[in-house]
Amino acid sequence: MGTYVARRVLQACALLIVVSLVSYGIMSVAPGGPLAVYLHNPQVTPEKIDLLRHQLGLDRPWYARYLAWLGGIAQGHWGYSYYTGRPVLEMITERLPATFTLMLSAFTLALALAFPLGVFAATHKYSWGDNLLSFGSFFAWAMPTFWFGLMLQLVLAVHLRLLPVAGMREIGSTSALDLLRHLAMPAMVLGLGSIASWSRYLRSSVLEVLGQDYVRTARAKGLPGRRVLNRHVLRNSLIPIVTLMGLDLHALFSGAVITESIFGWPGMGRLFLSALNNRDYPLQMAGLMISAALLIAGNLLADLAYAALDPRIRYQ
Repeated sequence: MGTYVARRVLQACALLIVVSLVSYGIMSVAPGGPLAVYLHNPQVTPEKIDLLRHQLGLDRPWYARYLAWLGGIAQGHWGYSYYTGRPVLEMITERLPATFTLMLSAFTLALALAFPLGVFAATHKYSWGDNLLSFGSFFAWAMPTFWFGLMLQLVLAVHLRLLPVAGMREIGSTSALDLLRHLAMPAMVLGLGSIASWSRYLRSSVLEVLGQDYVRTARAKGLPGRRVLNRHVLRNSLIPIVTLMGLDLHALFSGAVITESIFGWPGMGRLFLSALNNRDYPLQMAGLMISAALLIAGNLLADLAYAALDPRIRYQ
C-alpha cells in the first residue's frame, strides 16, 4: 500500500505540472491581459503601460514567466497579486478557513441526507416516496445554483426573517450559533447538487446489490431485513458513491465561487472570482492549482477507500 501511495503521489505531482503548464500558457496567449483596463484610459500613457508591463514581467516570453513562477512555487513563494500587490499565499491563507468551513458543512449535510434518502428510495422502489425523491433530485440537478440561493434569501431571510441574508458573522460576534445561522443557507445551496447525485447513485447501487444471489441467500436463512441491508448490501453499494464523493471535493470548491458570491461569504471563491475579473494571473493560477490538487486528492482517497470497503481489492 505504501508503494502504491508513493507512486500515486509522484504521478499527481507530474500531472499538476502538466496542468499548470497548459493553464499558464492558455492564460498568457488569451486576448487582453492584466493591463487591458488601462489601454482605453487617456490619462495612462503608453510609456506608463510599458513601464508597468516591465515591472510585472509581462514583457518576457510566457514560458520564461512560467518557469520563474514554477520555481517560486517549488520554494513556497506563490508570487504577488497584480491587482493588490500582496503575496498570493497570504491572501489565500486569510480566506482558506472560511472556504473549508463552507465545504465541510456542505459535505457533511450531503452525507447526512443523501444516504438515508438513497436507501429509502431503493427499499421503496416505485412508491410515491421514491417517485417524489426522483422528481426532487432531477429538479435539483436542473435548477441553477444562483436561483436557488436567491430564492432561499428571499424566503428565509427577507420574508420569514429566520436567517441572515449574507455574510459570515454579525459585526463583533464570536458565537458559534451566529456562525451556524450564517452558514445554513450557503451550505444548503452548495450541498444540494451532491445530495441529489449521491442519493440517485446510491439508489441504483443498492438496487443492483439487492438482486445478488448472496443477498437472497441471507434472506432465505432468515436474517432480519435491517441486518441484511446494513451488513451485506450497504457496504457493497458504497464503491460507486465513494468515487463520486472523491470527485465532489473539486466540485464543492468550484461551486463555492458562485455560492460565496451570492451570500457574501468571505472565502476563496470570491477571491478567485475577483482575480478572474481583474486578469490577476498569479491569483488565478493559485485557484486552478488548488482545484486540480483537490481533484487528484479526491481520486486518491477514493482509491484507498476501495480497499477498505472491499477486501478483494489489493494495491501493490
